[in-house]
Amino acid sequence: MPNDHHNAPQTGLSYYGLSLLSYLRESHPDLADDADFIRTRAQSAAETYSRIIRSGGSRIEAAEEADAVLYRGLHFSLYSTLANVIRSEFAEDIPEEDVREAALILLPQAKEVARSYELTDDFAATPQYERLYTELTGTVQILLDNGVQ
Repeated sequence: MPNDHHNAPQTGLSYYGLSLLSYLRESHPDLADDADFIRTRAQSAAETYSRIIRSGGSRIEAAEEADAVLYRGLHFSLYSTLANVIRSEFAEDIPEEDVREAALILLPQAKEVARSYELTDDFAATPQYERLYTELTGTVQILLDNGVQ
């Protein structure tokens, strides 16, 4: 199954838009074709950078704040977690070259499992992360047992 997200239009995207698009393709491929989200978030990041520079802040401070705006709510990736589960727990069933595609296919089921969690930016550092990891492992096993590949 080809990943259509790599074919998403890139014309007219700013530095922040391209940066966000690249990150989304890697960590949140289900959001990578949401042009409005990317444009809005990139514009907010650019405005944050400009505001800090105009108020006398340093370029480093402005870049850090702009990045915080750009990636807010995106640090934890259910997709990446699912890919790690597949890679770590199902290496004998799903070869490495198929992990990303399998994670994308299984992502809707993973989202159902994750609905009972608050997936914040720092979720991976919480005790609930291990529970989610275990639940995702069980879900993938059930799906594989039932022939979903």
